[in-house]
Amino acid sequence: MTQDQKRAGSLDGLRVMVIDDSKTIRRTAETLLRREGAEVTTAVDGFEALAKIADQHPQIIFVDIMMPRLDGYQTCALIKNNQMFRQTPVIMLSSKDGLFDKARGRIVGSEQYVTKPFTREELLDAIRKHVST
Repeated sequence: MTQDQKRAGSLDGLRVMVIDDSKTIRRTAETLLRREGAEVTTAVDGFEALAKIADQHPQIIFVDIMMPRLDGYQTCALIKNNQMFRQTPVIMLSSKDGLFDKARGRIVGSEQYVTKPFTREELLDAIRKHVST
């Protein structure tokens, strides 16, 4: 693989946010994405995420559905209702693979739905699909 081919797939400087109440999921996603050159910010729930989004201006956001306080649907809806972040792609993460969950994610404005446990390729594909790097 040439340097150019490596660079084509790299996420150098891409600002990504991962919101999940599972430390394991946050750490896994963060490690995978940092290896690709992304700048990763994590949050344990929707409240923490909303405070950080304004500071970090992520270019793509991965959000778990099942979280305490604010769930992923509520968090996504709040992000999409904010004029400044309406265009930011939001990818829902869930261990459930149900049609209802996917439909509900679409209703609140998420761009895609990734089932946990996710692979490195699934995360990268979601980013490539929704962010022009």
